Amino acid sequence: MQRITYRVKVSAQGAKRRISYLLRPSKRLLHTKSNLVPAVAPIKVTRFAKTKKLAQVSSIALLSLPAESLMTMGAPIPAYDHVMLEKTLTIAAVPGDSTYFATDGFQHGFGYDLVRSYADELGVTIDLKAYASEEAALRALKSGDADMALTTASTQMKSQLNLSSVNVSCGYDASLTKNGLHPKVSWTFNSANDPLSQKASYFLCDSMKLEHTQKLAAFYNQNLLKDAYSQDHFKKTLIEKLPDYQSSFEEQARNYNHDWELLVAMGYQESHLDANAVSPTGVRGLMMLTNNTAKAMGVSDRVDPYQSIGGGARYLEQMKADFTDVPKTDRIWFALAAYNMGPNAVKGIQRKLSANGIDDKSWANIYAYLSENRASNSRYGQAMHYVSNIRSYLETIKTQTV
Repeated sequence: MQRITYRVKVSAQGAKRRISYLLRPSKRLLHTKSNLVPAVAPIKVTRFAKTKKLAQVSSIALLSLPAESLMTMGAPIPAYDHVMLEKTLTIAAVPGDSTYFATDGFQHGFGYDLVRSYADELGVTIDLKAYASEEAALRALKSGDADMALTTASTQMKSQLNLSSVNVSCGYDASLTKNGLHPKVSWTFNSANDPLSQKASYFLCDSMKLEHTQKLAAFYNQNLLKDAYSQDHFKKTLIEKLPDYQSSFEEQARNYNHDWELLVAMGYQESHLDANAVSPTGVRGLMMLTNNTAKAMGVSDRVDPYQSIGGGARYLEQMKADFTDVPKTDRIWFALAAYNMGPNAVKGIQRKLSANGIDDKSWANIYAYLSENRASNSRYGQAMHYVSNIRSYLETIKTQTV
């Protein structure tokens, strides 16, 4: 049966209201597992239940802990012991371009990816709690509602609360600033003497970890939308064009298990949300599908926005399925690279990395390979920019920095 596509004309004023709703911080809750905590919580002790639980552990289990971790009922539990007991690292964080944003059901971002690597090394999971301000996040840490904080708070603010912190760059601030990241993004702890803080310092300042940090900083480069022209063009396109297609993005995202704003970012990268776009190579439509891809995805009319978005969403879902061995938090970047250059090309890079003893399931390593070899292969440069651009557009929408 032939699909009939209806378009609703939206006034300029109405479009501005809709896009303002899309981007305004006060109403936009990020897609995290935890709710945004807007209020500054009073400082209070919240670990009694955990203390009681520790006291109930058998004497053998208690003796297995480090000597400095043994405690009385009246003493606070070291954060490290609490994290290892619960197998969960609770993070108080403020969303931002150097900390984290969320999409596709998972948290992403420069600071968050580093925390995730630390949690993996500890063998624990992450529980991220989002706060509306730096002070609120730090006070949550101080009161015991979190084990550590991920913020860009000033040294003065942390000192006033008698908290200890380590910059994630471990003193190499230039590696962050050249990529448009905040030079003082840091992990903060209640005590410098806590093993959780000490291990974090060793983790961040290890030479191999510093190299990994620099690779991540390159991928999370924030300079793409820093100039006024790019910002204005991005905002104007969303205001003028997105209202016509938003319902299609949302529906097709549900059909293929995607974050709809991720599809919007892809659409902007592909065509600047132009349903009639045509490239010199023959790709067409809002998602710029090739004729072969369109046929394979069941798209009969590439310039029909609904069909084009659906074809792109379906193809991206197939790319995700090709990389199920990659951790979910990195899989979306692998899928986008495969969407651009083909899954076999990405898997070829994985084989080269693996043969050299490099983790081939880390997106930071794939991105570094693309960057280092782009001069010899133009497809590498195209894929590198394709994924980083989409990440930048998506992050801009998620963190309301337009």
